[in-house]
Amino acid sequence: MRAKTRAQLERLIKLGEFEEREAPLRESVKRKAVIVEEIKGLLKQYRTVAVIGVEGTPTKESRRVYDRLRSLGCIVRHYKNSLVLRALKELNARNLDSLAAYLTGPNVYLFTNLNPFELAKVIEETVEYRYAKPGDTAVFDVELGPGPTDMKPGPSMSLFGKLRIPIQVREGQIWIAKDTKVLKAGDKISEELASLLIKLGVAVIPVRAKLKVIYEEGIIYTPESLKIDYEAVRKSFVEAVTYSKVLAVELALPIPEVVPELLVRAFRASAELAFRTGYLTPETAPVVISKAIGAALALATALTGKVDLGIAVATPAAPTAAAAQTPTPEKKEERREEEKKEVTEEEIAEGISALFG
Repeated sequence: MRAKTRAQLERLIKLGEFEEREAPLRESVKRKAVIVEEIKGLLKQYRTVAVIGVEGTPTKESRRVYDRLRSLGCIVRHYKNSLVLRALKELNARNLDSLAAYLTGPNVYLFTNLNPFELAKVIEETVEYRYAKPGDTAVFDVELGPGPTDMKPGPSMSLFGKLRIPIQVREGQIWIAKDTKVLKAGDKISEELASLLIKLGVAVIPVRAKLKVIYEEGIIYTPESLKIDYEAVRKSFVEAVTYSKVLAVELALPIPEVVPELLVRAFRASAELAFRTGYLTPETAPVVISKAIGAALALATALTGKVDLGIAVATPAAPTAAAAQTPTPEKKEERREEEKKEVTEEEIAEGISALFG
């Protein structure tokens, strides 16, 4: 075979091998392109994306968590981080360099239209439980209630005794005799207790989605920035409403929330003005007349012995003999001042004028 012909054959063979290798590569590129388009569609439909880390999480409980999140309207997808970044770049999303720092390891992506704070709260409250393992730390107190355990009498009875759980044998099975606290929050779970809890079917270790970051329209929210003390916020709102209402009342703003209080204050102010000026109305007459009588009695008492009014004026009761014999220094001073003061005719005229208008 000529050298030229042999070279052509070798070239054709190599080309065929390359095309065979290239075919699956092209298919992989096509699949990735389809996935990127799918991600872009979700990013256009939903404004909020949560990145959930799945490394080290139990598969069974995590799936139940994701199912519950789906029931709340979240779209849950498992994508490669590089494809998500590629989709975001093709959509000209902002702040991708900062987001890329969180896209490490295997992740699940949640797409939703909830705002980041609502989504973080939903993720925090979506909890499943798994069985405890030796060495796990209890996050809350665990108490076993009285009743049947579905466990047959046998070697396991010693396990109850070791853990100081009172039991009885009734109806061919082990019964817990009374409420027994077996764990306190913060306690390490022993091998014996972990084994018993599994036999009793009691799962006590919470499993939540591990939120790494939430991305919304170019803004990155870390779990720490999404933690809200809702009770403190509620208290702040109550205080703000209280202060604003006080300010609105002081400024007499005619808004529905303060109008009733403004009317009450206006009535009180007008009534006080009527009392002071002696303006008679059915509402003010009792008070005005009472004040006039009081003023008249005070004036008549002051004029007693100086002017003959032609009427009897009631005077205060005389002090007892003991009190008269031992006057206090203050009373002595008052008596001296009263002796020094004399009611002039002008003062009498002014008093009568004030009384009778």
